Amino acid sequence: MSTADPAPRPFRVLPAVTPDNEHFWLGGAEGELRFQRCQTCGWWLHPPSPSCPICLGRDLRIEAASGLATVFTYTVNWQAWYPNLDPPYVVAIVELDEQPGLRLTTNLVGIDPDDVAIGQRVRVVFEDWDGVWLPFFEPAPDAPPAPSVPAPARPSRRGSARNFEIGERKAVISGVGQSQIGRRIYRDPLELTIDAALAAIADAGLTREDIDGVSTYPGAMSIPPGFSGVGVTEIQDALRLDLNWFAGGLELPGQLGSVANAIAAVATGLATHVLCFRTVWEASAQGDRGRASVTMGGGGGGGYRATGFQQWTLPFGAPSAANWIGMMAQRHFHEFGTTREQLGQIALNARRNAARNPNAIYTDPMTLDDYLSVRMVSTPLCLYDCDVPADGSTAVIVSRAETAPDLRKTPVAVEAVGTALHGRPSWDQFDDLTTMALRDAAAMMWDRTDLTPTDVDVAELYDGFSFIALAWLEALGFCGHGEAGPFLEGGANIAPDGVIPLNTHGGQLSAGRLHGYGFLHEACVQLWGEGGERQVVRPGGRRPEVAVAGAGGGPLAASLLLTRR
Repeated sequence: MSTADPAPRPFRVLPAVTPDNEHFWLGGAEGELRFQRCQTCGWWLHPPSPSCPICLGRDLRIEAASGLATVFTYTVNWQAWYPNLDPPYVVAIVELDEQPGLRLTTNLVGIDPDDVAIGQRVRVVFEDWDGVWLPFFEPAPDAPPAPSVPAPARPSRRGSARNFEIGERKAVISGVGQSQIGRRIYRDPLELTIDAALAAIADAGLTREDIDGVSTYPGAMSIPPGFSGVGVTEIQDALRLDLNWFAGGLELPGQLGSVANAIAAVATGLATHVLCFRTVWEASAQGDRGRASVTMGGGGGGGYRATGFQQWTLPFGAPSAANWIGMMAQRHFHEFGTTREQLGQIALNARRNAARNPNAIYTDPMTLDDYLSVRMVSTPLCLYDCDVPADGSTAVIVSRAETAPDLRKTPVAVEAVGTALHGRPSWDQFDDLTTMALRDAAAMMWDRTDLTPTDVDVAELYDGFSFIALAWLEALGFCGHGEAGPFLEGGANIAPDGVIPLNTHGGQLSAGRLHGYGFLHEACVQLWGEGGERQVVRPGGRRPEVAVAGAGGGPLAASLLLTRR
């Protein structure tokens, strides 16, 4: 009688255990879920920190929590990210009984995914993975109700920006350009960047000798593959630019943070004409291996150990923003009754608009039935809620406003910028998981102008996942918080002839993931009246006068209010 070989153990990316986090990752050996706790004010800390964020006290000790929690939100992951970690499985954010907002990303075990619900009571169980004790949670129907403890109030926002100079109005967008855009075009990313840069410079009526600044996001980086590859140094040397100012990096308020940097540089006189660019080649990097192949730890090798915020997500099979945004969308569905049929209007609208964009990647018609029947990725997000990996580069020239007479065409004016982040810089610890940092960026932008949402003619809003665009619509005031579902119903409000035309080029969902910059490019194209077949015409036959471009999701976001005045 033969004995079948045991199933191989699923692969999990494990955290790098350090003196700072070992209490959390090793406490399970003694059956304890351990956190830092401030001995001055009693605050529980997660992730670990050398000081209490509430009272700034340094007397921190390691204490065991009860291990009881409530499911705050969750997603059922249907994507195979790692070897032998077979979907479906539940990724959840649970809130510990000890303190409102004390949350963990984890897996729910011992329960069918169809039976999971927000508000369920759960308790911690530990599993030993090569000496790291991962805290999972299982149903605890016999647990007492969660303690009723009021959440701490959010600090009030600082005073109005009206008391300060609105410096961004010293800057204009003078030109835009794009390279070839496509799926797996297998071209050198520097070559793509050069094409986009030269196109933008020519669009502004400038020469490369006029460019004295460069700004980019995220700078040169090789991991994950295809995410970047070109930084300031490469483009400066390729074009032999003489620079007075330059910047490139990842720690910015989203992709358009690099444009905000350029605006600040121009407004303060550090530069006159700044070349801003964003280049991706993710489609070629993935080849035919799929998106999981370029995910952190996705190769299945056992040597990588997660650090930073990823140590709190990767061990639980949640390596993708699809998982993190999926949990935010689920919480929004729970609180406000939002439906997939409503959310799907963002993808359907994008596809219709992409059909009028000659550079878009996906242009075939899509119906609501198509959307509802396609495979799930991470509930409630399906394949058509996820943007399309692409290759391409987008460039924008930011110039000093007083150079307008020397430019090829009337530039686009920068009316206001929003870059704020007032919540925690975290995917799972943010105070309101039905929204994101874009809430604060949008509020800051509107605080810097007399214009209102009703003045906006087109909105080009980040749709790396459709729910992010939904959250932008609410944050920018095109509908109230929690009201995007009814606002999107049927799709008429976001159509080219609707209340607020959305993502008129097809967005990243259909035109391709150019990672933020494509929205700014399209906003300028619409304001200049250069949209061709997809050009928006507002009531009375006028072309758009005011546009908003917003990019970023999770703890990163920036928005630009643009006019052609």
